[in-house]
Amino acid sequence: MIRLQEVIVVEGRYDKNALSQVVDAMIVETSGFGVFHDEEKRNMIRALAEKNGVVILTDSDGAGLVIRNYLKSFIPPEKIKNAYIPEIPGKERRKNSPSKEGLLGVEGMSPQILEDCLRKAGATFVEEAPSIQSASFTKTDLFFWGLAGRPESGNKRKKLQARLGIPTNLSSNSLLEYLNRTISRSDLEQILDELEN
Repeated sequence: MIRLQEVIVVEGRYDKNALSQVVDAMIVETSGFGVFHDEEKRNMIRALAEKNGVVILTDSDGAGLVIRNYLKSFIPPEKIKNAYIPEIPGKERRKNSPSKEGLLGVEGMSPQILEDCLRKAGATFVEEAPSIQSASFTKTDLFFWGLAGRPESGNKRKKLQARLGIPTNLSSNSLLEYLNRTISRSDLEQILDELEN
């Protein structure tokens, strides 16, 4: 598996699953057109773009183009790399019929095609290098800070997520992934201290 520096933005969970077989990277779903009405998710994508840059990888159909253009409307252009899948006729196994345009989406692409698309987009492959952040937060850290495994953990996590400008309904695992990609240990501890007071 190859580690990628940028965050990959895809349309849905099946796209995320397909990419998870190819790269070790944070992958964020737009929930299709859901991102149009989800300010928290837009703020999170914008923050991730500022920190790591993003690779936009949507389907080749009309809906994918609309979502890609919408993402480009709120992410600084210098933080975006565009990856495009080829137009291959067919349908995904899980679907009863092909898409409106009769093309395979991201989820229907082979691992090699997905990797090639990311390379052509200029994505930064870190290969076997250490993680992007020197801070490596664990579930033990979340427990220690009261963000997981305790009666008030959910409320405390929501306060932190609101402060970070990310969706307040993220699971503890998603929060952990976000923290490991975006913030240093000292900065996080300072924010947690401020939230306590």
